[in-house]
Amino acid sequence: MNETSNIVALRQPDDIDDPLTNILRAGARQLLAQAVEIEVETFLATVKDLKLADGRARVVRHGYGPARTIATGIGPVEVARAKIRDRGAAGDSERIRFSSAILPLWARRTRSLDALLPVLYLRGISTGDFQEALTALLGKDAPNLSPAVIGRLTAEWQSEYERWQKRDLSARRYVYESAQSWRELLIDVKQRGLQIAPEIAVGDGALGFWKALDEVFPGTRHQRCWVHKTVNVLDKVPLSVQANMKKDLREVYWAPNRAAAEAAIDVFAEKYRAKYGRAVECLAKDRDALLAFYDFPAEHWDHLRTTNPIESVFATVRHRTVRTKGALSSTTARLMVFKLVIAASKTWRRLKGTNQLPKVIAGVRFNDGIEVIHMPANHAA
Repeated sequence: MNETSNIVALRQPDDIDDPLTNILRAGARQLLAQAVEIEVETFLATVKDLKLADGRARVVRHGYGPARTIATGIGPVEVARAKIRDRGAAGDSERIRFSSAILPLWARRTRSLDALLPVLYLRGISTGDFQEALTALLGKDAPNLSPAVIGRLTAEWQSEYERWQKRDLSARRYVYESAQSWRELLIDVKQRGLQIAPEIAVGDGALGFWKALDEVFPGTRHQRCWVHKTVNVLDKVPLSVQANMKKDLREVYWAPNRAAAEAAIDVFAEKYRAKYGRAVECLAKDRDALLAFYDFPAEHWDHLRTTNPIESVFATVRHRTVRTKGALSSTTARLMVFKLVIAASKTWRRLKGTNQLPKVIAGVRFNDGIEVIHMPANHAA
């Protein structure tokens, strides 16, 4: 007996009606399936000449594995992994296997989502809130990003962090080193293979760092950060003077050569010594270390005047850590920061004039940023 019902199912409050996203997911599912098919066909083409004794192909298709849901940036996408069969292997050691680079055997989410987690942490989301925060993006219950999965990810990051912390440095050659650290760090990198000292180190007024640097790498030149020095100098004068004094300091570190910079320092001292002697002394006491960059290629000056290229990365990390003080364990916070820094390192400003680095390593001298060319002894003027 058929019954007519006038009950209409109502949309639940947490249901999201988004036809565009549904279309995108359907398209992504189709493209992913096609990509996996092409990958399998390409692999089979590389082994097509392998035959059994009766002439049949040794390696053939063997259906699909169970369908699984992959968490992606546009939500969950279902896909099945293609399988192949080696019909001629005498044992496991001889078996030809197919491993998909697009869809690894145990993959449950895209790598971009793994990279997203530290960014969420940076923006103020605690690990316990990740799943709720991602629901709108990845669909209900945010599959494969549960708190337990987050815990397993942090365990993987711990292993990655430990490998990074102990990585061999013997094959590396650092020309410049910007650091805010202490003696233990410098000794550690030296023990891991960094035997050739950097040519120059850039830092602020942290006396402990410079003392440690002289002990561990005594041949490394000192370059004081102009941003920090400017702040220190301006801190010693009234606010009404700071704008003009800051402009005069720019005349020093933007000078085209050392002689002009030295002259600008002299002018600064003459102009401000009578009323603001402490500010002049703050600048003058580090005169040599502030102008060390003039002995290196002019293309590198932007990177050598200040520690900002590196500090800009750590500024966001410090800001995030302060905002959620106590929200994470020290271990989880350290691993989150590690992943953030590793990701951020890919966006650091590229050193301009990289073609000059081999010359610096070889000991070529630079004067006011220009390579010093030695004329032959018999050269006539």
